[in-house]
Amino acid sequence: MAKDGSRFPNESCVRVTQVKSAIGSKPMHRGTLRALGLGRIGKSRILPDRPEIRGMIHLVSHLIEVVPQ
Repeated sequence: MAKDGSRFPNESCVRVTQVKSAIGSKPMHRGTLRALGLGRIGKSRILPDRPEIRGMIHLVSHLIEVVPQ
């Protein structure tokens, strides 16, 4: 952790919150939610704003809400 308390120093971050259930979605989408650290409606994670994270967010954008930090 950085001195200012942020988990990702020198990087912008995004808050990702799951807003829809993964029931009935494709197995790949469920796996992507798990990789993002989500699994329940209402669960949030603060993640670094990197291209690989943005790709995962794009894949499951219909199940999540993204807010820049």
